[in-house]
This record gives sequence, C-alpha cells and structure tokens, in this order.
Amino acid sequence: MPCDTRIREGQTFVERVSEVKQALARLERYLATGSVTIGIAPNGAVTFKGWQADRADVTDVCAFRTLSAASSWALKQAVARAEAMTGRKVNAQAVAAGWHTHDAGKTWGTH
Repeated sequence: MPCDTRIREGQTFVERVSEVKQALARLERYLATGSVTIGIAPNGAVTFKGWQADRADVTDVCAFRTLSAASSWALKQAVARAEAMTGRKVNAQAVAAGWHTHDAGKTWGTH
C-alpha cells in the first residue's frame, strides 16, 4: 500500500507498516463510534472529518482504499451514513484518481 512508503528518517519499513496498521485500526474505531465521519466532495472523492492527531501521516485516500480493500464494516457504515446525509455517492474513480483535500473538504485536488 502506498501509505507505508512514507518512511521517516530512522524508521524501518516494518516499523512503518506496523504504524500504518495501528493508525487504520484507530480510524476504524473512530468510524464505528462516529467520532470521525466521512465527507464526500461534489465529484465523489472522500475525506475523513475529525481524524487529525493520530493519523501517522496516512492520507485519506490511502486509508479509504486500504479499508475498502479490507471490506471494513465500519467504513461501509460510515459511507452509507455520509451518502444519505449528503445525497451524493462515493465515486470510486475519483478515489482511484487520488482526489483529496487538505482543508477538511473546502478545496479538492489531485496534488
């Protein structure tokens, strides 16, 4: 997964993989409790609202792709809630293209 390629100085690949897994497990718990929610852009891209302090440099796009591939129940439920609230569907093509936000959904781009 591309999340684990953001290795910090002095960190091993194995340490990074473990760090990413732990961050994604926390995100799943936050989604399940509702402390983190999903935002959906007009084009169907996604962001995790409320996930800040302990994300371990894992991007929203990478987290979404990884949890989707793992068939995360918490993610599926959060997506269903977000789609119902916004009236928009998550667009797999926008996610695959890397559309993301750095400002909680105010602006979106691929860079």
